[in-house]
Amino acid sequence: MTAIDEPKAQATDSGVDLPRTERPDAPAYLQKYYERTSRGGKSLEAEDRSSNDEGPLYLRRFRERRDDSALSSDIATYDGQALNTNRAWGEVTRTREIIPERREQSAQVTTDVYFVRHGETQGYSTESGLTPLGSWQAHRRGQELARRVLNGHKVIMGCADTNRARQTAEHLRRGMLDQIELFGREAEVGEITTYEEFRNFQVSTPEGMRDVTQAFRQYHKEMERYQRISQGDRPLWLVEVDRFWGIQQGGGDPITHWLTMPMLSFEPPVACVRRFWAGLLRAHSETPGNSIVIATHSGPIRAFATWAMGYDPGEPFNTEAVRVRLIEGGKTALVLYRNRVQEVTVPDLDQLPDWWAGLPSNAVPLTVREDRERA
Repeated sequence: MTAIDEPKAQATDSGVDLPRTERPDAPAYLQKYYERTSRGGKSLEAEDRSSNDEGPLYLRRFRERRDDSALSSDIATYDGQALNTNRAWGEVTRTREIIPERREQSAQVTTDVYFVRHGETQGYSTESGLTPLGSWQAHRRGQELARRVLNGHKVIMGCADTNRARQTAEHLRRGMLDQIELFGREAEVGEITTYEEFRNFQVSTPEGMRDVTQAFRQYHKEMERYQRISQGDRPLWLVEVDRFWGIQQGGGDPITHWLTMPMLSFEPPVACVRRFWAGLLRAHSETPGNSIVIATHSGPIRAFATWAMGYDPGEPFNTEAVRVRLIEGGKTALVLYRNRVQEVTVPDLDQLPDWWAGLPSNAVPLTVREDRERA
C-alpha cells in the first residue's frame, strides 16, 4: 500500500502526530474526464437526450413540448402568436415587457425641446444677472446638450425677457459651440431670440404686469410706506406678494405656494403651461430645427412638468432641464424629467375653453366685457 492510498500521520517538531492532508482521490475534473472516457466520450446529458423514454416525467414532458413548439424556429412566438421578429431579437431580454421595439416600429422624433432653468443668480430682490458659478453652470450644460447635436443639425436658441435668462442662453450657446467644434461636427446654432411666451409668471401691480422679481422693488417701496403711515388697508396684490416673499425669506418654497394656493394677483400655473405650449409650437413652426433650447425660469418649468407628469416632481435645480420630444405628426410628445418619461397629447390651443364664455354678462369682469365689445 502506497502513501497516497492510506494517509499516514507525520511528526511535528513538538512531537505531535498529525494526519496528512493529501487527498487520495483524483480532482473532480479528472474524475469527470475518466467517466466520459469510460462512456466513449459522451456526457450524461447526451445519454439522457438520446432516449425520450428515460429520465423523470417532467423532463420527458419538456422534451415533448420542445419538439412540438417553435423553440427551434426562426420566428419568435408568444402564446402561440408570432411576434413579427426573430428569436435572436427576442432573446435580447427574457422579460417580454421590456423587449425593445424595432427601429422601423419606433416613433420618429422631429424636434427636441429643452426648457433650461437659468444658472445661479446674484439675487431675486433685483433684476440681476448670473454669478460666476451660474455662468459656469450654463456653459457646462451647453456642452452636455451638444452631445446630442449631430452633423447637419440646426439648433434654435431662445430665452425669457430677464437678464438671468438671457445670460444663461448666451453661456449655453457658447458651451454648445465649443463642444461641437471639439467633436468636429458641422451644425448650426442660431442666434438667441427672446420669446414673450417663455417669461416668468407675472404679478398684477399698479404699474402693470410684472415679473415676480421685478415686482419686488415696488412691493418693498409700498410696504415701507404703509408701515410708516399705517393708514388704510393694503391692496390685494401687496398682501399676496407679501405672503410670497415671506415664504422665500423664511427659507420655504414659494413656488410650491404658487402652485397650490390660488392667488388672484398672480398668473396661475395653468396659464404658464398654455403659453409655454404656444411658444413651443410657434418656435417650431417659424424656425424649424432639430433642437430648441430655451433658457427660462423654474416656476413655469415646474408647472409644465407637473401638468405632464400628473404630480409635482419638484423644483428644478439651476440649469436643470425638462425635455420635450415632439413626435412626427404633431399629435403627441414625450416629456422627460428626472428619469421619468410621459407621453402627452399636444394641446390644440384653439380648442381650449374660455372660462369667461359660460358666465352671464354681469359676472364677467369689466375689462373682459370691453374686450368683447371691441372685438
